[in-house]
Amino acid sequence: MTLSDVQEAAAKLQGTVLRTPLVAAPALSAALGAEIWLKLENFQFSGSFKARGALVKLLSLDQAQRQAGVVAMSAGNHAQGVALHAGRLGIPALIVMPLATPFTKVEQTRHLGARVVLHGETLSEAQAHARQLAERDGLVFVHPYDDPQIIAGQGTVALEMLEDQPELEDVVIPIGGGGLAAGMALAAKALKPSLRLWGVQSALYPSMLPGGSVMPAGGPTIAEGIAVKTPGRLTRPIIEEHLEDVLTVGEAALERAVQMLVEKQKLVAEGAGAAPLAALLEHPGRFAGRKLGLVVSGGNIDSRILASVMMRGLIRAGRMARLRIEIADAPGLLARVAQVIGAEGGNIIEIYHQRLFHDVPVKFAELDVVVETTGHEQLQAVIASLTRAGWRVRQLGNTTLDG
Repeated sequence: MTLSDVQEAAAKLQGTVLRTPLVAAPALSAALGAEIWLKLENFQFSGSFKARGALVKLLSLDQAQRQAGVVAMSAGNHAQGVALHAGRLGIPALIVMPLATPFTKVEQTRHLGARVVLHGETLSEAQAHARQLAERDGLVFVHPYDDPQIIAGQGTVALEMLEDQPELEDVVIPIGGGGLAAGMALAAKALKPSLRLWGVQSALYPSMLPGGSVMPAGGPTIAEGIAVKTPGRLTRPIIEEHLEDVLTVGEAALERAVQMLVEKQKLVAEGAGAAPLAALLEHPGRFAGRKLGLVVSGGNIDSRILASVMMRGLIRAGRMARLRIEIADAPGLLARVAQVIGAEGGNIIEIYHQRLFHDVPVKFAELDVVVETTGHEQLQAVIASLTRAGWRVRQLGNTTLDG
């Protein structure tokens, strides 16, 4: 495969797949000490870059193959890309998704017109079942990354980035099976050999590390879009040849990256889409002062997960806390607690008055108070004032994750 394959794919996509914007991110740049640009593939109609490769692959099918239909396996984004363009081209589509796929991705895939089968605990199990169905029913199997047409389609992201900002020095790309990174590498390195390309994987799924992973892949991750245990047969050699390195990021960094994109850039990204920013959080020294392009590969995050990430971020920042306060079980003390918190500028969100089910003396009670503050400094001032008033106070809960 060469640059010309990617350029041919770009011609096929023109006018059908959104040419997503590359936008400056000044708030992120100031926070992380680099000039950051974001490639917003989360703006695609299907919510991710996967629509590119899916369309190129479907356009390569002959009439008999189109009539027979296609089958794909996916944790969600490839599924939606295939479903979107198969429906538009009149091609029957069957998608096999792992049982733990987020509900939003399952429903969006169905909404786009594909038939969905939930099977297996992992992508590997879903893939095996999809291949069985392809053989049994005479369907064309559309691989999410190990296919030349798919790789060429995904590589068009790099063409657009270098057209819009030819002075980029580094590009950071999330890696699952490697279709996006391989396609972008083929295009970017041919156009600008000096450009440094970096891959990012979840630390729980480090399948593309140079020389192979030294630890078994697996476990629940917020970046399920790149939770791939087996590296691509076609993609791995391209990645090993052209990328500077493949970095891994932990769940804490992925959460913080999702939160930062919402708060500082007003962008919703799924865990995989936030992985390049997570790489900057965990490996800042590699990128200090550089002109960076980060590929925000998708925005299909479950609403419940997003809400949890944002709340946990508030807790980590000290902007929300649950305090347990031991008081005498006497009239008026609850009001006094509220007055002390209010005097320090704290805002009470919820309050629970416990008398019966906690290990406290019979003439005492425990208050669990959820307090909103401006940050750690004000939170500690609230705790100090409550302590000076004569009450025992401790902060409950800890959202700290191992990196």
